[in-house]
Amino acid sequence: MGHREQLLAGAKRCLYERGYARTTARDIVAASGTNLASIGYHFGSKEALLNAAVMEAFEEWGEELERAMPGQGGSGESGEEQLVAMWTRVTKSFQLHRPLLVASIEAFAQAEHAPELRKQLADDYERARGAMAEFIAPGDAREDNRVARAVGSLHLAMLAGLSLQWLLDSERAPTGQDMVDALRAVSQGLGDFTPDVTGVTVAGDDDPGSGDPVVNEA
Repeated sequence: MGHREQLLAGAKRCLYERGYARTTARDIVAASGTNLASIGYHFGSKEALLNAAVMEAFEEWGEELERAMPGQGGSGESGEEQLVAMWTRVTKSFQLHRPLLVASIEAFAQAEHAPELRKQLADDYERARGAMAEFIAPGDAREDNRVARAVGSLHLAMLAGLSLQWLLDSERAPTGQDMVDALRAVSQGLGDFTPDVTGVTVAGDDDPGSGDPVVNEA
């Protein structure tokens, strides 16, 4: 293993053990068995090295989640049973790989200040939408690219929210069964859904506002 690979491995270890903000260049050197000059030579700065390590951690987390996706046919389980099993495996992966989950979440905060990292994460998210649609979208939905992408996006949004809930309070976070029960309840209620717009108006053409809803407080 060369110095570059050692630095990445050491930086990831520091991410898992100390977090992004608390990791110093000397921490990485100690964890990797290299030297400070190697950081500048291979990555230019500690921040660039940590961003590369964050990206690797995020990709590893994606691979872990892919293993939690439903199998392709032959399981004998209904679609609902496969979804319950999938979300249950996802929550178990949170327990087994908490440091990896935390590191992947830290990536989003850092992406706000690192355009290259932000683009990499955005591209990974786009690929994840397609991957989740492939595993989860019903057969007829997969034939419509827009709908399939929307299905993948919905489950990706639920995954992000579930991971945050689990990190904050794993005891009260939803279970796999809770997730599917909620999806079923929402789906059944869509036909009768009427948004409550009492006390809400939309800015008109004579209003200099952007057209966003305005709440009437009177």
